[in-house]
Amino acid sequence: MSTIQSDIKQIAKSAREASLKLANINTGVKNNVLLRMSEELLKNGNAIKEANKKDLRAAKGKGLSKAMIDRLTITDKVLKTISDGIKEVAGLSDPVGEVTRMWKRPNGLLVGKMRIPLGVIGIIYEARPNVTADAAALCLKSGNAVILRGGSEAINSNLAIAKVLQNACRKEGIPDAAIQIVPTIERDAVLEMLKLEEFIDLIIPRGGEGLIRFVVENSRIPVIKHYKGVCHIFVDESADLDMAEKVCFNAKVQRPGVCNAMETLLVHKNIAKEFLPKMGKRYQDADVELRGCAETRNILSYAKPAAEEDWSAEYLDLILAVKVVKDMDEAIAHIAKYGSLHTESIITKDYSNSQRFLREVNSSTVLINASTRFSDGFELGLGAEIGISTTKIHAFGPMGLLELTTQKFIIYGDGQVRE
Repeated sequence: MSTIQSDIKQIAKSAREASLKLANINTGVKNNVLLRMSEELLKNGNAIKEANKKDLRAAKGKGLSKAMIDRLTITDKVLKTISDGIKEVAGLSDPVGEVTRMWKRPNGLLVGKMRIPLGVIGIIYEARPNVTADAAALCLKSGNAVILRGGSEAINSNLAIAKVLQNACRKEGIPDAAIQIVPTIERDAVLEMLKLEEFIDLIIPRGGEGLIRFVVENSRIPVIKHYKGVCHIFVDESADLDMAEKVCFNAKVQRPGVCNAMETLLVHKNIAKEFLPKMGKRYQDADVELRGCAETRNILSYAKPAAEEDWSAEYLDLILAVKVVKDMDEAIAHIAKYGSLHTESIITKDYSNSQRFLREVNSSTVLINASTRFSDGFELGLGAEIGISTTKIHAFGPMGLLELTTQKFIIYGDGQVRE
């Protein structure tokens, strides 16, 4: 009799077997599969959107937040973006088999390092059906089998997308178990996955802080994670204020419900009185609620007083914490104390300040004169991303193909023996 435990173990076992074959499939075959996936997603767009409508109706019935529903919604534009992301992955260099370094020992041994797949990757995610396609594409190109476990709120969308991807694999001769989706929404399925260290090499959770902490606390398998995105922009005293206004507006308003949206704006005191009134008016017009320090509120009387917890808050909404700082030292110290190692940006015309910010801010992505919204694998040229890591082992920041490989030593000899 089938049980969740036996079903998940069988999925993981077959993924391990598929991963051994995938590791040796050549680049051309992998690219053909990816291009077929990209085409088939668009061809089957209506079926996918119909499945998505079921999830959206259920989500609205449960009263899920606007941010969650935004992540859940599949439109023609979203499908085109997913399809384009898979095409971009097909066009990227295949990291598998790349020799990254070679050196010669005094005894004549030639020693090197070669990139190889990690093996089997488990992805546990919430209301992001695009992750189903993004993760499958990246894992396949990097030679890894993938087990996808989406949230209950996106079950119909995920199953519809996975079916299209699996059919594309089948038509190109790729093992069926290369891409698998856990068909049940039972939480016990996640707990079973997290025990299977003999079959699964890495777990990547994507979603809210609660999900990620649950995975970390219950996993026997290494976990790549970021708990939240408390992203900052520091407007330096030398900033081009028109540029700063444009960048800061985009970072907060363009899509507030994502982890790379700005949550705290830091403004140098020497330009605060000139910058904040115009910036604040623009935020007001976009219905952004401002929560400011005392000096911010002296300039913007309509701003609500910021509490201590606002400085570490990930709002994922049209809410922004604003603090006036006396100098770069205070800005960097604030980021170090309240940030989440995700993404920070400085707006400045001062080269030395920009370089100091790059060196001293310890987050996984640091930008100069650009929106935090660019902290995204697709935007950075990685193709679709598998996730963002704020842990430094073994990856830091947006994760693409290279981060889904490891390296083994390769050694060429001509009869050497150890004395």
